[in-house]
Parts: sequence; C-alpha cells; structure tokens
Amino acid sequence: MAAALAVVLCNPIGSRAQPPAPNGKWESSAAAGITLTRGNSDTELASLTLLSGRKWDQNELSLDLDGAYGKSKVNGINSTTAETLHGFVQYNRLFTERFYGYARVEGLHDGVADIRYRVSLSPGAGYYLIKNTNTDLCAEVGPGYLFQRLGDEDQSYATLRVGEKFHQKLSDRARLWQTVEWLPQVDNFNNYIINFEIGVEADLSSSKKFSLRTYFDDTYNNVPAPGRLKNDAKLVAAIAYKF
Repeated sequence: MAAALAVVLCNPIGSRAQPPAPNGKWESSAAAGITLTRGNSDTELASLTLLSGRKWDQNELSLDLDGAYGKSKVNGINSTTAETLHGFVQYNRLFTERFYGYARVEGLHDGVADIRYRVSLSPGAGYYLIKNTNTDLCAEVGPGYLFQRLGDEDQSYATLRVGEKFHQKLSDRARLWQTVEWLPQVDNFNNYIINFEIGVEADLSSSKKFSLRTYFDDTYNNVPAPGRLKNDAKLVAAIAYKF
C-alpha cells in the first residue's frame, strides 16, 4: 500500500454545515425532509441531517451526520430508492488567522449504490483563501487514504483529492454554498470519484431558529460496484432547526 498526497480546496466546516460559533459555544442544527407520492406510483423519501460546530481559542471542530431512506411501489413491485448514511469529523488547529493544520475522518454507506462502507482518512494543512464576514473559501493539502467495500469486494488505496468549496452570505437571512471535488486513485487515474453540491438556506423567522434548506447533490463514480450506474443525483428540500 502506497502513501497518498491529498490536495483539497475546501471550507473545513463541511458542505451544509454552518460555521462554528466564534464564542466557544456549540452551534448545531437538525434538518428533516420528506416526500410522498400516491397514485400510479407510491413513493416515500425521508432525509435527516445533524450538524454541529465549535470554535474556541485557536481550535475549530466540525461534525456532520446525514442519511436518507426511500422506497417505491410501482405496479405492485417494491424497491428501495435510497439508503444512505454519511458522516465526518474534522478538527482544525489555527496557527495564524488563515493557516491551520487539520485531521479529518469521513464515512459513507450507500445501499442502493452497493457501497457497503467507504472510509477516508486525511490529515494535513489548510489555508483560508478568502475569509471575511460574507464570504469564505479555503485550500487544504495533506495525505489521504481510502478503504471501502463495493459489493463483495474490499478495496484500499491512496488518493489524490482536488476540490473547491465556497460559502456566500446573500443577506442577513440567506446563505449559499457550492462544492466540487475530484478524487482519483493515485496509481490508477481511471478510478475516480467526483462529488458536486450546491445549495441555499433561508431563515423562516426573525429568530433564525427555523430555516428552509434546499440543495442538489451529484456523485459520479467512474468505477462503480458491479451492476450499478456511475452517476447518482438527488435534490433535497428540508426544514432545519438551529439550537
């Protein structure tokens, strides 16, 4: 097994996560969405996301846990349309206002794509390219390693990770984010994953406790599990509560 070098352009907080509270307190949110159809087809799709973050002294800690489950019944035939569980933990240690070291662990299960599990490990260094009240963008560089089970096959390999992540405050009550990343296997660039996400969140009340969160996710796996398609996309709308 070879070592890896990961090159990442990203906000260390994660795609849907709000920046950690700067006063040392935890800032968390929970979002849930559900879609139902009845008629020629009966479908149900539910999603749940839990986000949390904290800043204290020169430290930043971010956590994300999200999942989705869906099923359908068409002409009496039942099928599962979504079965995912994903999460990550990332810790940053700021050495200056913009430069920091980080450690990140991320995991994924996707039953429909036949990804029994996928775990990636990535320590390294990062730098905020833009860091102000309304906009943030940062870059990270570090070694990375991925191990997974696709179908009945276990795999593990070094990865190169190249990506971009952007957050923009649209107004006092609305925010936008966008991310894209490319993860090729170091010794086989034909084996790669591309993840893309774009979303917007708007507060529903002046207290900012409740918000509407809508985002589009697309994952392209050039070497998927046997019998599975390369591309998976989803559009999610959910109500979020901050606490």
